[in-house]
Amino acid sequence: MRFEYKYIVHESLMEKLRQAVLPFVEPDKFMDAGGKGHYTVRSIYFDSPRFDYYFEKIDGIRDRIKMRLRGYEGLSDDAKVFFEIKRKYNIPIAKDRTCLTYSEALIILKNLNKTVYHEGHEDVRSFVYHLLNNRLVPVVNVIYEREAYLDKFYPGNRITIDRNLRSVAFPSIDRLYSENGVRRSLSGYFILEVKFNRSFPQWMKPIQSSFGLLKQSASKYAICVSKQNITNSPNKSFVLVRSKWFSNQLT
Repeated sequence: MRFEYKYIVHESLMEKLRQAVLPFVEPDKFMDAGGKGHYTVRSIYFDSPRFDYYFEKIDGIRDRIKMRLRGYEGLSDDAKVFFEIKRKYNIPIAKDRTCLTYSEALIILKNLNKTVYHEGHEDVRSFVYHLLNNRLVPVVNVIYEREAYLDKFYPGNRITIDRNLRSVAFPSIDRLYSENGVRRSLSGYFILEVKFNRSFPQWMKPIQSSFGLLKQSASKYAICVSKQNITNSPNKSFVLVRSKWFSNQLT
């Protein structure tokens, strides 16, 4: 089990907050891979035609899941992506994650009614089961830049700064790396996340107090769905049409 505390912070505080945190952390090994000091996260989220996962989040249902196809940076021949099932049990978080190449993932997603699995990839089987059983459809591609740091004292703890949140509504699964039709969310703000396994980092407490950080709900999926007004007509009818694509996989 893992815990995630989230804070929505004004961009004017970003540099001061970064400097306050830096003495206690070290950069994630992926952060400087491109020499930019951050990397791009891209996630296509799946939901039912009635947006059950979205409304469970909005209604504060304690036990719920999220389904997403996640990739990083830009498209390449060997691009790795992840099938992720993220489960929330009141407060703790658990995540099942399977790494595939993007081409492998597309083969599976375009042939859901066929047994196209990799040996030992039970998480893939579980992912496909949820897609078919709940008639899940691709609802939104959530995109942002991430700075990721590891706690120097407890490397299992992770601090992330996620900024430039944006999304594309009703993405095709083969457009994970496309930003055509992108819409911005949380203009002027970024999301700080503190992720830990057992206890909240002690060194973070005075920083939290000094900056007046208030722990709050900050689901990027919910924020982007709301910004895109996806759950209201006429967009809702578009999702219902798209759901037929998944239904056809069963025939």
